[in-house]
Amino acid sequence: MRFKPIFATLVAVLSLAGLSACGSSDSPAGAFNSADVSFAQDMIPHHRQATEMAELAADRTQNGQVLGLATKIIAAQQPEIDTMSGWLESWDKKVPSESSGMSGMNHGGNDMPGMMSDDQMSSLEAASGEQFDEMFLTMMIAHHEGAIEMAEKEETEGRFGDAVDLAKKIQTDQAAEISTMKSLLI
Repeated sequence: MRFKPIFATLVAVLSLAGLSACGSSDSPAGAFNSADVSFAQDMIPHHRQATEMAELAADRTQNGQVLGLATKIIAAQQPEIDTMSGWLESWDKKVPSESSGMSGMNHGGNDMPGMMSDDQMSSLEAASGEQFDEMFLTMMIAHHEGAIEMAEKEETEGRFGDAVDLAKKIQTDQAAEISTMKSLLI
């Protein structure tokens, strides 16, 4: 008989613990881990570099398919940058500065897969016509492969559902774009 009050107290405590755990998963600030933060903080400059590369196509290519692909990359990745920046702000974590993916940064000075070095970016900026197309496609394939690698890590290690979903989307979208880019190189 004396176990009933203890049991009732234990059930009440466990119920409250379960409710507060459920409540925190609805909040972006309560449902993330260090893998989610790293994913967003690394993918933002990674995406910025991809959009920087894609913006070069506007006045360097005469190939409509390359220009269309570059436009698609910008249209897809800028909203993802904005989304990830919002997560980081809601988590009270540092959002990478605008210069993190732009010219003048040491593009090769980090461990992010697929990032282009300053020399590679300068070479791409100096190219035009078919030379630009070949360099752009080859470099963007490597860049996308790096993004897929980063996204796979987030899918495995991340906790924040929206970030894991974005990682899956990045894998799907960029694998399709790699396939398109490889067909344009032939």
